[in-house]
Order: sequence, then C-alpha cells, then structure tokens
Amino acid sequence: MSNQGESAASSAHADHHGHQQSLWKLALGAVGVVFGDIGTSPLYAFKETFAGHHPLALNTVSIFGVISLIFWTMMLVVTVKYVSVIMRADNRGEGGSLALIALISRLSPGDTRSAQLVLLGVMATALFFGDAIITPAMSVLSAVEGITVVEARMQPLVVPIAIAILLGLFLFQSRGTAKVGAIFGPIVLIYFATLAVLGISNIMANPAILWALNPWYALQFIIAMPGAAFLALGSVVLAVTGAEALYADMGHFGRSPIRWAWMVFVFPCLALNYLGQGAMILGQPDTVENPFFLMAPEWGSIPLVVLSCMAAVIASQAVITGAFSLTSQAVQLGLLPRLEIRHTSDQLAGQIYLPKVNRLLFAGVIALIVLFQTSSSLAAAYGIAVTGAMLADAGLMIFVIWKVWKWGLGWSLAIMTPLILIDLAFFGANLLKLFDGAALPLAFGTFLMVVMWTWVRGTRIIADKSRRDSVPLADLTKMLGKKPPQRVHGTAVFLTADPDTAPTALMHNLKHNHVLHQTNILLTIKTAQIPYVPEKEQITVETLSDDFRRIVANIGYMQSPRIPYLLAQARRQGCEFELMQTSFFLGRRTIKASAQSGMPLWQDGLYIALARSAANATDFFHIPYNRVVEMGSQVTV
Repeated sequence: MSNQGESAASSAHADHHGHQQSLWKLALGAVGVVFGDIGTSPLYAFKETFAGHHPLALNTVSIFGVISLIFWTMMLVVTVKYVSVIMRADNRGEGGSLALIALISRLSPGDTRSAQLVLLGVMATALFFGDAIITPAMSVLSAVEGITVVEARMQPLVVPIAIAILLGLFLFQSRGTAKVGAIFGPIVLIYFATLAVLGISNIMANPAILWALNPWYALQFIIAMPGAAFLALGSVVLAVTGAEALYADMGHFGRSPIRWAWMVFVFPCLALNYLGQGAMILGQPDTVENPFFLMAPEWGSIPLVVLSCMAAVIASQAVITGAFSLTSQAVQLGLLPRLEIRHTSDQLAGQIYLPKVNRLLFAGVIALIVLFQTSSSLAAAYGIAVTGAMLADAGLMIFVIWKVWKWGLGWSLAIMTPLILIDLAFFGANLLKLFDGAALPLAFGTFLMVVMWTWVRGTRIIADKSRRDSVPLADLTKMLGKKPPQRVHGTAVFLTADPDTAPTALMHNLKHNHVLHQTNILLTIKTAQIPYVPEKEQITVETLSDDFRRIVANIGYMQSPRIPYLLAQARRQGCEFELMQTSFFLGRRTIKASAQSGMPLWQDGLYIALARSAANATDFFHIPYNRVVEMGSQVTV
C-alpha cells in the first residue's frame, strides 16, 4: 500500500474515531483493552509445554528451544504478520475478518472467487467467536489457580471464584469500552511492568537464558527432537492468542496507538517474562508445575495472584470487545439477524455494547468452566480456533495484497507464504488436541458458520419470492392515476429493501384500508461495504410523482440506522413533512417452513428461529413507538 493510501486511510480513521485524542491516551486505552488476552499468556503458555497433555522432557535443549520458539513466534506472528502487514488492511479504520471481506467484496462483487474468499472470512469470524468463549474461561481459571500456590487447600474454591469474577465482568460491559479501558489501562500497565520485573530478576540469576533469543536454538530443538517440537507447537501458540483480537479491536483505538503500545511496551515485557521463566526452570526444575507464580518471592505471591486475576479479566475484555465489533459488522453486512446495538461513547463510534451477545458469551464461558474445571484441561481445547482464524486471515491477505493493494501475485505470495506455513504448522499441532477438547471450539465455529449461511440463504429466498410477487413502483403510480384511492392527511413512511418495487405494507394498506396518505415516502436503507459513510453522502431524495418520494439512505456497516436522524437529513434537502404527523408502516412477516423452498426443513426451522430472535424493527431503526403501524403477511421459506 502506498504511503498516500495509508495516509488517506489514517485520515478517514481520524474523522470517525476521535483521533483528536492524544496518541498516548489511546495507547493506554489499547493496553487496557486490546492486549489483555496476549498479556495473560505467560500464565499458562510456557507451563503447558512442560506440564500439559504432551509434556516435554526437562533439559537444556528443550528449555532453550521452547523459549526461542515463543520469542520468534511473537516476533513473526504478532509483530510481522499482524502489526506490520495485516493491520495495514483496514477498511477505513476498522479491522477484523469482516473488514477483509468488505475489502474483497467491494473490489469484485459477484465474482465466484470473491464469494469463496468471503466464505473463508466467514470461517475466520466464526472461529473468532469460538475463541471469544474459550479465552475468558482459560485466562480467569489460570489466574485464580494461583491461589493454590499460596494454599493448596483452596483448590475447591477456584471454580466458584472464577465464575464470580466473570459474572462481574459481563455485568460491567453495558458501561462501555471507554470506561472499561480507562479503569483497566493503569492496572495493565502495572501488570506488564510486573511481568518485566519478575523476568529481569530471574534472568539476572541465570543470564545464559538470553542466548535463547538466537533463532538457532529453536531450529536446533526442532532438528534434535522433531516429534516433541511439533507437539510443543500446540502449547507455544498459546503465547500469541490474542493477536487476532488485536486486529479485530483496531477500530476502537486506531492502528498507530496499538502498534506503538505493542512495540515499545507490551512485546518487551512479555519477552522478558518468558526469558525469566526459562531461567528459573534451568536452575530449579521443580518449579515447572507453575513457573509464572513461583517466579515471585513468597511475600509477593498473593499480590501477584490478585494482579493476575485483574489481568485475566482484561484478557477476557479483549475478545469480548472484538466479538461486539464483529457481530455489529455481521449484522450490517446481512450475515446475522438484527440485534440490539447500543453505542456507549459519544466520541468513539466503534465503542458498542450488544446485550444478547453479552449474555450468550457469558453462558458459553460458564459452561466451559463447569465442564473443564482446570486450565490445563481447558488448554487442550485452546488454540485450534485461534490458529484456524489466523490461517484464514493469512489466506485472505494474499488476495488483498495482490488485488486491493496492487502489489502483484509474486509479492503477495512472497510475503504471505512463509507466514501461512507457520500458521499451518501451529494448526496441525493443535489438530492433535482434537480428542482432548479441541473439537469443542471447532464445533461452535461450525455451528456459527451454519447460522450465517442459513440466514444469508433464507433471506435471499424470501427476497426473491417478494420480488416475484411485488408490483413495480412505476406500474403502481399508473394504476393509482387511473383509479385514485381515498386520501388521508399526513405523511406515511414505508420501509422497503427494494427501492424500485412497491413495499408490501403499502400494498396491504391500499388493499385492505383503501386509503393513501397525502405524502408517501419510500425509504430504503442500504449498507455500504465501508464502516462509515460521510453525512453529506448518506441521503438521496427523488420525487417520483405527486404521491410518492423515494429516499435512499446509504450508511456504513459500523453506523446505526437511526431513521429519525436520516429523515432529518432528508428534510434539509427539501423533503418537507412534519414528524408528528408521520406514520411509519412496517411489514411484519410470519414465516412458515416449506419442503419446496430450496432449503431442507431443518434449515427452514433454524432460519425461522433466527428471524424470531431478531430485534424489533422499531427498536433497531429507532422509530418512535407511537408512530408505528405494522402490516402482517405470511411467507414460506
């Protein structure tokens, strides 16, 4: 991408995300929200390689090799792949798999190859949601388990304490990401500084561990013990869980603050802590059972447990925030039914809260904790969703570099092929965990893919049927000219997905009530493949006849479709009406299953359930309750 392109993207982002705030303030907020997930990896990543389901032998080669693998995995996967490459592929400031889908779809809509790549992006999105459920359970459990280092008899209290902590976190979500980041930011600064101090103190006791920064030790480990090294990759990858959340959360704080926070502060602190854990185990092999908490002096054990629990809450926040962003984008792109979306900040448009998603995530997290009980058991299920999502993102990036950035196929393959090979190695290692619990996040991701596919397919079937049964608007105006109906005072606003056909609610009003309002507005809201559409480009007003005016509103997929606000813009363009004399006519469909619809009956049932769970159109479009008239109809799917 050219410097001008990046500058333009940054400028657009500044317009929509309040970058008038200083860089350090945004970076602090990013540390408090974005890096919580990857920041808690030292709690369990190194430990699981030597004390997990496939424990390594404790010797110099394996310890140096694992530390070297962890360091270079963070360097290549986070610093090179995500921070340096993928975060350049923002869609006007927004990140995440759906941002990549939007970039690709806008480039070649309707292209078969584009549709296949969109499916890959949907897979990455679904796997991210699997990670969003497993990360809070894993992080909080591993942190609370630190109390057993202080007092082994407290083991029965681990699960209840973890559930209580998570309940508090999910209840706090409605207050908004900005408040969460402001509270968590200083805590995480202390946490990362503690990671660095603990690491340095143990490195000083055994400075030879610094040789592990040389990639030769990782290579030597792989050559000397290829089978063991491959198994170890399944745990090493836990050190970079959160990289995909880092990208998904980019719209909340911006690319530059996240980059600076990672390079200057977060990465050095993590590297020092892993080196310190390796140094301690070299000198005291018996500390392998829980090296993170045993790094601290005895007097510091309890404060470290408390601080780690706080950091675990923040780790959970990173993926919860990312899940809110991706769900909002999926709704606006038509991949999921309407959901209630609350904006929690009047300065940063990307900061949102979705009550239903919050409840579903909480239920899933609690179910995992009750089912697995310990972080080591849960570690077997952790990683496969993350590596699958990372692999899908890398595949999409080949196309983005090649077609969107216009760098050519050769450059795109040269940049991404080595990174894809790394992702494949990690994904393959995690497949070995399939029967130890890894099938769970895969099953959840698969279910979400089926949900998205069903919603898109069912919506298309209903739209096609409605189009076949509809009356072209031009024909309706001619019919009304020949046989005018009874007129009533006021303005009627009809919502319609197709601006060229007569809305179902309008046809029912004419058929059953035999009346037509003095002013009739046909309103179509279209979602653009960009996160934000400037206000001056949102509204198009067209006079069709003395009876009808057509308004087409174009909004970004991160913008809320507030109809009163959109109509206020239309009034400024000369579309005159009084809101208090306006009625909003909405079509309410009762959907019935049909064996001849084009979908299997089980999929019909799923689509109907999804449609019933959708947010009320009055709430979703922010229409005044006392101005709404609903016209019902039945349709088969």
